[in-house]
This record gives sequence, C-alpha cells and structure tokens, in this order.
Amino acid sequence: MQLKLDLQFFAGEKTEKATPKKKQDERQKGKVAKSQDVNTAILLLFSFILLFVFGSYMRDTLTTLYEHTFTEFIHWELTENSIHQIFSGAAVELAKMLAPIMLGAIIAGLVSNLTQIGFLFTATPLKVDLKRIDPIQGAKRIFSARALVELLKSLLKIVFIGVITFTIIWIYKDEMMMQAFINAENALAFFSRVTIIMGISATLALLFLSILDYVYQRYDFEKNLRMSKQDVKDEHKNMEGDPLIKSKIKAKQKQMAQRRMMSEVPTADVVITNPTHFAIAIKYDEEKAIAPYIVARGTDHMALRIKEIAKAHHVVTVEDRQLARSLHNALEIGDVIPEEFYQAVAEILAYVYRLEKKV
Repeated sequence: MQLKLDLQFFAGEKTEKATPKKKQDERQKGKVAKSQDVNTAILLLFSFILLFVFGSYMRDTLTTLYEHTFTEFIHWELTENSIHQIFSGAAVELAKMLAPIMLGAIIAGLVSNLTQIGFLFTATPLKVDLKRIDPIQGAKRIFSARALVELLKSLLKIVFIGVITFTIIWIYKDEMMMQAFINAENALAFFSRVTIIMGISATLALLFLSILDYVYQRYDFEKNLRMSKQDVKDEHKNMEGDPLIKSKIKAKQKQMAQRRMMSEVPTADVVITNPTHFAIAIKYDEEKAIAPYIVARGTDHMALRIKEIAKAHHVVTVEDRQLARSLHNALEIGDVIPEEFYQAVAEILAYVYRLEKKV
C-alpha cells in the first residue's frame, strides 16, 4: 500500500519539461517568458538617444514659443477666440516637439516585446479572473521566492543608478562649479550634455540587469510549466485520441477503402488467382498508365469476394499460383506492374484478349 502511494506521489511530481503543445496553449492565454525591465531599459535608451538627437530642435521650438508668448501674445486682447488661438497654436507646437519622442517610445515598446516573445495578440488576460483578487493568493505572492527576487532587483537598480549618478557628478564637479561664471545658454548646454550622459549610462546598466532578469524569468517560466509524467501521458492520449475511437475510425476507413476497391473489380481486364488464397485484379489503360496496374487485391475471404464480383461481371479469372503470390507481396493497389512481371502479365492479357475476341 505504501509503495503504491509513493508511486502515485512520484507520478504526480512535476519533473518533465513542458511539451510544445503545453507551451502553445499557455502562449495563447498570454502567458510567456517576459521581463518588464527589458521594456523599460529599451524605452529609456531610445528616449535618451532621441533627446540627444532632437535636443537642439526641442530647444529652438520652446525658445520660439516663449518669444511669441512674451512679445506677441502678451499684447493680444483676451477674448474667447484669442485664447483658443493661443492654446491651439501652443498645443500644435508642443505636439510637433514631442512627436519624435512619442514615436520613439512606440517603436521601443514594439521592439522590446517582439524581441522577447515575437508577435502575440490575445484577449485572454483581459478577462475577469476573481482569483487575482484572492487575498490568500495575494499573500502567497508577497511572501514568495519571486517577491524576494523582485526586492533584490529593486535594490540592485537603486545601487547601480546611485553609483553611476554619483560617479558622473563627481567627474564633472569642477565644471559644474564654474557654470556660475558663464551665460545661461552655455550652462544649459552643459547640464543637458551631462544629463544625457548620466541617463544613457544608467540605462545601459539597467539593460544589463534586464538581461539577467530575462534569463531568470525564462527559467522561472519553464519551471512553472513543468509537467508530471501523468500530465504528459494524458496530453499524449488527448492528442492521439481514445484507442477505442481510433480503432473504430480505422475500421471504418478500411471498410470504405474495401468498398472502393470492390467497385473497381468490374472494370478489371483479368483476375489472377492462387486459386483460393490470393486474388489480384489487373487493368491495362494506356491513358492512365504506361503498363498494367493493380485495381484490387486480397487474400482468403477478400480474394473470394473479388472472384465472386469478377464472375458476376464476366471478368476473366486466370489461375497462376506463383504470379498471384508474387504480385500480392510486391505491389499495392494503384501500383504499376514492374518490368520483372511484364512478360508473365502480358501473356495472360494476350490470352484474355483472344478469349474476348472469340466471344
């Protein structure tokens, strides 16, 4: 009894890797190995690069907007039409200024997701699931190994970004102190450059951490998808179908094939027999094949049925024990007679054609 329980326990232990079908089913539910940190890191990297490229354009746009505000708009009479014109014009200018950043963010989001999981669209995660608000399950998630990993990730991010930020500020500390003695435009350019350097450096550090996180997320995902030996057997059984149903389907298919075969017997030119164990129906049609071919074959009971149908439709039956056995063992229905049987079959067909002419 104890041995049986032990076997049941080990059979239910999830030790097997997930099958392709299990992975595909989970993917259709939206469950994939994915690191959100990869998305964040790539998004930040794209954003800082675009800020570096379009920074001067954004500065000029803002400067122009401020100039218009304090030189032209300040003298306008405040009416409903003028206020609408000022805000609509400012909104258009801001939209054009932010368009590269917004477009870059969209591209970064697509790139990061396609890189990790490829193209995937499913509405399953949007369905209401009451298990997500289960307080017991929520407590388990809080005190789980995954929560500990997330805490360590957050601490690493703080440490990495803090060290990088402090290092860059320390490198440029002397120049920062000197900005009080230069004009505002040069000071702004300096701090912009330092900010971009700081941002890209921190983003590269986050990208490094996100790669490690992706490796962990993939490992954890594969671990959670593991199956027991019984799960694998059940899945295989479901894919293959119930053996009883499969046997019935095969029997039905066999019956249909036999009926089709028997319907071809009346069109045959000759039936070569063993005489009791084998029956081979042969037909020669120049339009369908370059040589005679098999339209029906069978042994024992099936051979008897072929001979009965041939007799009922006045198809000539010729007894040739060796040839009938050889043709049955070497050929299937629809096969063309090979060269080694040409002479023997040709002699039988010639004999049949002579009989038909006499009749």
